[in-house]
Amino acid sequence: MRAEWTTWDRRESGPDDARRRVLLLPGGMCTAGQYAELMAEPELAGVRLIAVTLPGQGGTPAPSDLGVEHYARLAAECAADLGCDAVVGHSMGATVALEMAGAGLFAGPLVLLAPSFSRADEALALRVIDRLGRVLGHLPVAMVLRLADAAVKGSPLPPERRAALVADLRRNDPRTARRAFHGYLRYLDRHGSVAPRLCRAGVPAWVVHGESGDGGMTDGERRLLAGCPGITLVTIPGPSFFTPNEEPALVASLTVRALEQVR
Repeated sequence: MRAEWTTWDRRESGPDDARRRVLLLPGGMCTAGQYAELMAEPELAGVRLIAVTLPGQGGTPAPSDLGVEHYARLAAECAADLGCDAVVGHSMGATVALEMAGAGLFAGPLVLLAPSFSRADEALALRVIDRLGRVLGHLPVAMVLRLADAAVKGSPLPPERRAALVADLRRNDPRTARRAFHGYLRYLDRHGSVAPRLCRAGVPAWVVHGESGDGGMTDGERRLLAGCPGITLVTIPGPSFFTPNEEPALVASLTVRALEQVR
């Protein structure tokens, strides 16, 4: 095993000797604990689930390179070393999973929860914060972290679970979070849209979005992905903010379908 990722914070569930293993990548500023609800799903009781906190997220030590490509390389090494057959990613974690496939670093199926394929897909507030950061540095992100409870206010999760997610968000260092988020948007800008990159990767993928609340995709991206072999679009009725936490049964079902594609 490579030392670069072995010190990552991670949580695991399921049998040690399970036939199938799945790598779980949380969203930006979130930790491996984001997948607690998914790990409790009975449908996945026989699967080894391995959730990792990407370095620099959730207050963990940050590497010098917070770029999506670097995260993807390390996550692919992690998946290979641990024998993972599929990857589930949420938000920025979904983008990292997409890049793993797009760069040819991982050939298994993907479940992508609330991914953004271009800057236009991201919430307007987050795009504004990034622009303000060019002048004000980390201060806009610091303000967002102080007001993190507002980000989960519309979530149907129980109050104690929302409080735990907010506590995770507030552990982030605003300077690190600013660098990571800016690097993530720059990655999207370099490609214009990464929807064609997912299509070209040729891996089975499920792309999940709520009708509102978690970003989205442009009409052109939707048409492209709907016509791409192997890609399934899934729409959650109503708003979705923290898909792995709010829709664990759905995510579990899609993960099982993904594993059925593994030979």
